Amino acid sequence: MQIKKDDTVVVISGKDKGKKGKVLKAMPKEDKIIVEGVNIQTKHQKQTRKLHSEIKHQEGPIHVSNVMFYDSKAKAPTRIGYKIEGGTKKRVSKKTGQVLD
Repeated sequence: MQIKKDDTVVVISGKDKGKKGKVLKAMPKEDKIIVEGVNIQTKHQKQTRKLHSEIKHQEGPIHVSNVMFYDSKAKAPTRIGYKIEGGTKKRVSKKTGQVLD
């Protein structure tokens, strides 16, 4: 999976198409990510002895194929490639050719 935690991504399909946000959590085994402010879901918290009932709004997971990495230099979404430099594998922006990590 090419998208990692703390990357900025743009949603390219679905109900939140065009939104930009930071990746809060990456789940590579399921190929899903949680993006800040995208795919907001409503959860109803049942009342207990210690907690009041409330309605929570939180981000849900979306599939990694529905987002693209946002390149801040090009100010546009871009694909990610890989390059080996000095024996280590680095992520590279396909638009600008700049090393991301």
